Amino acid sequence: MKVCLVRHGETAWSLSGQHTGLTDLGLTAHGEVESRALAPRLRGLVFAKVLVSPRLRARQTCELAGLGTASAIEPDLSEWVYGHYEGLHSADIRNDTPDWNIWRDRCPGGESPADVSDRADRLIARLCAMPGTVALFTHGQFGAALAARWIGLKLVECQHFALNTGSVSLLASIPITRMGASSSCGMKCPLPTQGLDIDPFLSEGSPYCLP
Repeated sequence: MKVCLVRHGETAWSLSGQHTGLTDLGLTAHGEVESRALAPRLRGLVFAKVLVSPRLRARQTCELAGLGTASAIEPDLSEWVYGHYEGLHSADIRNDTPDWNIWRDRCPGGESPADVSDRADRLIARLCAMPGTVALFTHGQFGAALAARWIGLKLVECQHFALNTGSVSLLASIPITRMGASSSCGMKCPLPTQGLDIDPFLSEGSPYCLP
């Protein structure tokens, strides 16, 4: 199986760098442009399932990408619950907790890395029972967590990953490659995309899904 991991388009808080979990922001005008630009990039794929986070920004992205009518809400795709850190910048948090790292430390009143890792593992177990290609419309930090768990990494390794707004990343049950492209985590990701415009991100065999 293969998974197309799509991060929602730009919001006001993704632009400003504020942690956005349960706050239900819509897309900015630029975020709408990013989301519409996904449609031609995904056109070459036939999706067995399209799953989307319940948050408005993800649902809008899915709709503008042309997949809204085929989609189903998946609560486990929701962004990290930041608790008392909702709406704050990382720099604000580190004024009080200088060595705070979201991939290692709990968000007071919200989720811990273990909570998010367990949620990602639960979702992966269900994905691996699905045939064909699945599209997931999700968020920056949960998307990175899902990708890390897909290749068997602990969440602390997510600090090496980045999903831009309006990006598409391909996760596969077999090693995937795209010649000459380097991922944000330093892996080489030469992927035969058959004309698809896929952002290089991850390439390794999944420990969960064997070919």
